[in-house]
Amino acid sequence: MPLVRIDLIRGRSPEAVKAIADAVQKSLIDVLKIPERDRFQIITQHDPDEMIAEDAGLGFRRTGTGTVIVHIFTQRGRSTEDKQHLYKTLAAQLADAGVDGKDLFISYFENGPEDWSFADGRAQYVEGDLPVPGR
Repeated sequence: MPLVRIDLIRGRSPEAVKAIADAVQKSLIDVLKIPERDRFQIITQHDPDEMIAEDAGLGFRRTGTGTVIVHIFTQRGRSTEDKQHLYKTLAAQLADAGVDGKDLFISYFENGPEDWSFADGRAQYVEGDLPVPGR
C-alpha cells in the first residue's frame, strides 16, 4: 500500500503527467507486487523556481525543467535489494515516459500497519480488514 507523491516542474502535457504516474504505478506493481488498484498518488506541479534539486555533490547536472521527485511511503519490511531493484525499475519505466535518469530523485519512507487508515478513521491493517504486506 504505497502512498506516492510525485513532484514535477510545471509545463508537461496532461498525457505526459499521466505517463509518469502510470510508470510509477507499473514499477510498484512489478517490483513490490502490489495489487493494480492499490493506487494512491498525489501529483503536484511546481513553477521552476519552486523546486530545487541539485546533485548532493555527485557531479552530475539535472536538466532543471525535467526534474521529477518521487516520494514513496509504504510499510516496512522490504529488503535493500528490493528497494534498489525498485529504484532501477522506476528509472527505466520513467525513461520510457520521457524522464531523464539524471532528473529523477526518489525518496522511500517506511512505517508500520498501525500507521494507515484507508477510510472511516479505522486502522484496516490492525483490525484485520486488509492483509499486512509481507506477512
